[in-house]
Amino acid sequence: MSESDPHALFEAWLAEAKASEPNDPTAMTLATVGAHGQPSARMVLLKGHDARGFVFYTNQQSRKAGELVDPARAALLFHWKSLRRQVRVEGPVSLVSAEEADAYFASRARDSQLGAWASDQSRPLDSRATFEARFDAVKARYEGAPVPRPPHWGGYRVAVERIEFWQDRAHRLHERHVFTRSGDGWTEGLLYP
Repeated sequence: MSESDPHALFEAWLAEAKASEPNDPTAMTLATVGAHGQPSARMVLLKGHDARGFVFYTNQQSRKAGELVDPARAALLFHWKSLRRQVRVEGPVSLVSAEEADAYFASRARDSQLGAWASDQSRPLDSRATFEARFDAVKARYEGAPVPRPPHWGGYRVAVERIEFWQDRAHRLHERHVFTRSGDGWTEGLLYP
C-alpha cells in the first residue's frame, strides 16, 4: 500500500470490491454503544463517502439512532471476502443535512420509500400481517403522488478519526496500514498483524 490519502485508498479498494464482491460491496458493520455500555452491531449500507466521512441512512427513532446520540461515535467495518481485505473506521457521528437526506430519499425505490413510513423500526411487531397492512395503507395514501421523506428518517455521517486497511497475507502475516487524523492531515503507520 503506498496511497497516502486514506479516502483515495478507500475509493480504490471500494472500486475493486464493486468489481469482485458477489453481493453488497457497500455493506458495512455499524457498531455502536448504548447508554449502559452495551455494544451493538448490525449491517447497514454505505450510501456516500468523501473527505467528510461515511454516510448511511436509517429511521432516526431506531435503536441504532438512539445509540448514536451520546456518545455520538461509531465504528464501521467493511469486509470484502473475495479480496481478502477489510477496512475499519472510527469517529464521531453527525446528521447529514435535510437537503442531503431529501436527495437520497428521492433516489430510493418507491417501495423502500413507502417502507420507511410503514415501519416503526426496532420496535416490537405482533405479526408480519400488521406490518404488511401498514405498508398497504401507506401505499394507498400516496397513490399517484410522490412519497416525501418522513421527518423521522435521515442520514448519519461518520467522520474519520482513525481508519485501518487490512490485507490478508499468507501464513497470517497480514498487512495492516493505519491512518489517524492529525489536525488537517494524517499520521500514517503500520501495525503488527
